[in-house]
Amino acid sequence: MTNVVNARRKSFFRRLLDDMRLNWILYVLILPVFVYYIIFAYAPMYGIQLAFKDYRIKLGIMGSPWVGLEHFERFFSAYNFRQLLLNTLGISVYSLIAGFPIPIIFALMLNYLISNKLRKVVQMVSYAPYFISTVVICGMLTIFLDPNSGIFNTFRGFLGMEPVNALAKPEWFKSIYVWSGVWQGMGWSSIIYISALSGVDPQTHEAAIIDGATKVQRMIHVDLPAIKPTVVMLLILQMGSLMNVGFEKVYLLKNTLNQSASAIISTYTYEVGLINSDYGYSTAVGLFNSAINVILLVGANWFCKRVADESLF
Repeated sequence: MTNVVNARRKSFFRRLLDDMRLNWILYVLILPVFVYYIIFAYAPMYGIQLAFKDYRIKLGIMGSPWVGLEHFERFFSAYNFRQLLLNTLGISVYSLIAGFPIPIIFALMLNYLISNKLRKVVQMVSYAPYFISTVVICGMLTIFLDPNSGIFNTFRGFLGMEPVNALAKPEWFKSIYVWSGVWQGMGWSSIIYISALSGVDPQTHEAAIIDGATKVQRMIHVDLPAIKPTVVMLLILQMGSLMNVGFEKVYLLKNTLNQSASAIISTYTYEVGLINSDYGYSTAVGLFNSAINVILLVGANWFCKRVADESLF
């Protein structure tokens, strides 16, 4: 049995070496990406053990004393644990509900524009916000929502309404975060759906038109079934990153007045880790966040496999 396994290993490595000699240019092209993931994705996993240790810089990672699940117990018993979890889930679920279907609808509508020039202009305009940095987006929001001179309150004044400091209202924070994100990412997120729609057989549309189907009916019965695998895959991937709320944007928009809505796990990890230098505790919080994402990913994959017969694995 051992000889068979060794023979298979040798055969695999021999085939790999032969393939590398034959297609060495392709391997050179993927080498930077491979090195990047090794350095910045896999090597940092070595630090996961910080979540189970009382990390001290002088002693290093290996020399720091083992504390087991103490950091996790501390986080679960923290006074703001429930608030952090609910805020993170609230923003994440809101973003998924609002932000996931809109790029699909946008791609479907764009696909039915008759004028190619107009389609290209709309695509270019919708893609542009994606390339604006988070800092600039937050600066724009601060200016637009300024209670004294912002365009939002100026418009409210024209309607005879009192000015409001939107960024100071906790109940408005989630909507500001989510809908600014939808505006910024709608065009970019629609690219993959537009690409999938280009693969729909034109004869199917011709047959639907002959049968008297309207554009809406063609969208529902022709286009959506064609892009269903793409939609399901992206939904599973988004579910797997549901707890990863954008740290930079929340941190730049938060203040003492909206703290009750803007306190999320990622900003809390930053504060206790980099500001308070409690590296072990912050690692435990981050590990908890990642564990929830893995559970959501596996659960979403199982659900989609049962319901839509599509899955990642």
